[in-house]
Amino acid sequence: MGSSDISALGSAATGGGLTRRTALAALTATLAAPGLARAQGFPSKSVRILVAFPPGGAADLVARLIADKLSQAWGQTVVVENRPGAGGNVAGAEVARSDPDAHTLLITSQSVAVARLLYARMAYDPSTDLAPVSMAIRVPNVMVVPAASPDRTVQDFIARAKANPGKLNFGSAGVGTSIHMAGELFKHLAKVEMAHVPYRGAGPAMNDLIAGRLDVMFDTVTVSTPQLRAGTIRALGITSKTRHATLPDVAPIADTVPGYEVNSWFAFFTPARSPADAVAKIARDMATALKDPVITGRLASLGATAVGSSPEELGAAVSAELALWEPVIRSAGIRIEG
Repeated sequence: MGSSDISALGSAATGGGLTRRTALAALTATLAAPGLARAQGFPSKSVRILVAFPPGGAADLVARLIADKLSQAWGQTVVVENRPGAGGNVAGAEVARSDPDAHTLLITSQSVAVARLLYARMAYDPSTDLAPVSMAIRVPNVMVVPAASPDRTVQDFIARAKANPGKLNFGSAGVGTSIHMAGELFKHLAKVEMAHVPYRGAGPAMNDLIAGRLDVMFDTVTVSTPQLRAGTIRALGITSKTRHATLPDVAPIADTVPGYEVNSWFAFFTPARSPADAVAKIARDMATALKDPVITGRLASLGATAVGSSPEELGAAVSAELALWEPVIRSAGIRIEG
């Protein structure tokens, strides 16, 4: 994100709540915990990938691309199942309850890093019940409006929002997702009021945006690009600091709202206490799959960058994400009871 405002808030936030040090320590402990069984011959049965969002989103696309490659490499069936709901917590809880043998995987967004800050009660604790496996992709978000919207620029939208305080809305893939947080940061820095409408994934939210039931979304480039090409929505700005190759004509939101920057990522996790060598093998094989020209080309065409990290690198990314967003969440007073 890189905002000086948010960086200052982050420095002030280390005195309470989930600190970066606490999160990193928990992740390190999770990775170091001994497995219940060795990963010799892993996988020894079919593998499930639970997608935290409905079909049609970036997570679903990546899961299905990787599942095919892993199935070929492992000689085992890799099944993809969608478990949307509660900003990724429905799928997260199911994976956390699964046998700690690394045969059940979760793909979710960076919302997993901040879930404990958002929800008063959760069925599981992401920091202790899940083990990082590998970051799959990074992708910027894009501020999009319906094709029939009167807004042509970010400034147009800000002017309309200020003229109608609280009357405009923005959709997201669920509370705590990057799409939601991108909207909250926009509200904070642009000093506008909008109502947040959470959905059970980016796909359903995009359908309502196209229909004009939503005023704006800060969706991933991956999901928005096909609709932009079809002319059903219009892009006002990109959430990255610089222009993006997929949408070279779309200027950064930061050109109008100084300090604004948001980038999404999607990553794989497995139950805590899964065998460390199995987790490492999955990460290596995912990294290999993500280097396949067919996959990288498909992702690049939709604006996503394939990553393929180690478990330790993903753990560090989760810790950094928590440190980044904790002050934003607390400042905005975002809290879900229930």
